[in-house]
Amino acid sequence: MTVTPGVLGEVLARIRSADARLVCVDGPAGSGKTTLAAQLGDALEAPVVHMDDLYEGWAAGPDGGAANLRRWVLDPLAAGEQVRYRRYDWVAGAWAEWHDVPPSAHLVVEGCGAAARQVDALGAFRVWVEADDAERLRRGLERDGAAAREHWLRWMADEAEHYARERTRARADLHLDGHGALT
Repeated sequence: MTVTPGVLGEVLARIRSADARLVCVDGPAGSGKTTLAAQLGDALEAPVVHMDDLYEGWAAGPDGGAANLRRWVLDPLAAGEQVRYRRYDWVAGAWAEWHDVPPSAHLVVEGCGAAARQVDALGAFRVWVEADDAERLRRGLERDGAAAREHWLRWMADEAEHYARERTRARADLHLDGHGALT
């Protein structure tokens, strides 16, 4: 996904006008969230927390990552405490090192489940990024390899269920397609 300077400027203007400290970039796997989050983090001079670090592997699904997001990131952020999370190592299949998130005027969280309803109480600005299923699967297998196909198909079903229940797309403040255009 490529986000042009013009589109990025519009997204930043909307975030700033909302006066939101927490920016959540959500949407189905392979849609382009990580690319956008990196650009937002750079522009806002904000740390980026990746939901991929918070899932306990494929089986945890978006709900498992959302629980860790709440415990390690959202609750401390709301209490004015140090945000600290433990990264899951997908290769080793185990929890790895702890990461301290530096204090900042903004915090960007990206990944499936980043904008679950639990972020609403914190006044989060929610960005939804989506791409068609075939493109998402292509991107995912390009990144993770063909051996991950069954994991990806199961994950896509799990996230569809999560998004239907959470109504994430409908609750988003802004929508982008998987090519970086506002929709």
